[in-house]
Amino acid sequence: MRPDNPAPLALAATRRHELTRARAIQALRELDRAGAPVTFASVAAAAGISRSWLYTQPDIREKVRRLRGNRGREPGAIPASQRATDASLRSRLSAATQRNQALADENARLRRQLARALGDQRSARTRSGNDPAP
Repeated sequence: MRPDNPAPLALAATRRHELTRARAIQALRELDRAGAPVTFASVAAAAGISRSWLYTQPDIREKVRRLRGNRGREPGAIPASQRATDASLRSRLSAATQRNQALADENARLRRQLARALGDQRSARTRSGNDPAP
């Protein structure tokens, strides 16, 4: 191998870059899963990399900024990857509203049945002369 052959150096740099990215992404996932605050400093410390390198990676930088908005959440809070989406919440709300309407309709039907039954019972007592009211 010639000393001026850059191929092995480029290959080593690429490999080191990919390993660093993998460590950063893993650190992000672990911090989020644990409910710990996600900051550039915490990710860099957990991954054993520099903060300045994190700023040069657009996708990782965006993930950190998105998850950093969750600062101040309590430990044990639901990680971002497991939180319900807006569409999911709307779907659940729609289903709950429909169920609530069905229960209200059933409640109204049962009240009408009860009123009818009580009316029939009162009529039967009045006809048989068993009316407690004078």
